Amino acid sequence: MMAVIEARGLRKEFTVRVKAGRLRREKRVVAAVDGVDLRVERGEMLGYIGPNGAGKSTTLKMLTGILMPSAGEARVCGLVPVPQRTRLARRIGVVFGQRSQLWWDLPLRDSFDLLRHIFRVPAAEHAARLRRCRGLLDLDEFMDTPVRQLSLGQRMRGELTAALLHGPEVLFLDEPTIGLDVVSKQAVRSFLADLGGGGDVTLVLTTHDLADIERLCRRLVVIDHGRVVHDGSIDALHARYGSRRRVVVDLDEPVGEPPEGAVVEAEGRRLVFTVDGPAAPVIARLAGLPALRDLTIVEPDIEEVVTRLYLSPGAP
Repeated sequence: MMAVIEARGLRKEFTVRVKAGRLRREKRVVAAVDGVDLRVERGEMLGYIGPNGAGKSTTLKMLTGILMPSAGEARVCGLVPVPQRTRLARRIGVVFGQRSQLWWDLPLRDSFDLLRHIFRVPAAEHAARLRRCRGLLDLDEFMDTPVRQLSLGQRMRGELTAALLHGPEVLFLDEPTIGLDVVSKQAVRSFLADLGGGGDVTLVLTTHDLADIERLCRRLVVIDHGRVVHDGSIDALHARYGSRRRVVVDLDEPVGEPPEGAVVEAEGRRLVFTVDGPAAPVIARLAGLPALRDLTIVEPDIEEVVTRLYLSPGAP
């Protein structure tokens, strides 16, 4: 397979001022990204995760041509991002969860039409892509609503559509489900799964939500302090570093003896189980409880996963 993203020794330094006494401040060079090597094949769905300040967004900004690397090299779609940024922009799509590429005071429909002219997309191609997005993301009910009046979930669906109307080869997604309600999250995940399943678009996803990664990505890259500390599947991460899901069970009435399993907490009508590996066998056992009211799977936090990674023997 052909690599659509290649980075070798990618590094980005920033100069910051830190306190050095009551009245003095001194300059210090901080490496936000520190020697990242990355190769992503065409059609791959990659999860790129880590705690706050790990260097995720900085990496994406270098790969999309927003930031110039301090050292190392990168190629995306065969182009060097910063000097060839204009050409690259026509071949990639970018969605940043907290920033918009839509026109705030215009109806969503007009934003999409302006983007067609900016990217010089033939009318027939634009109409076909928009029709697909309207169907998969249920856009029709708010196509004529000004962007400023959209809910966060509606705006994110609009952002995804805007990023795809010019037919990009690579889609960079930085926290695309942040702040969304459960229904909106599911709509976005289903759309991205359908998009990535076709193999025509390479997806690079940064997120704090492991459910996004499990639903969408086979490969997971964990970055911390600017360095890659894991590159493999999410199952391999759980197996290697012992991160665990929790299954929370609420009952209509207390049970005399909790079902077999590792019970973290058993208090009255609530039981909390730890789960190593797939949760399905545990859920199947718990589903047979006659007093079962509700059952919830709680994913391990990204910070917890990375903490376990560093506490494990042989960690970097």
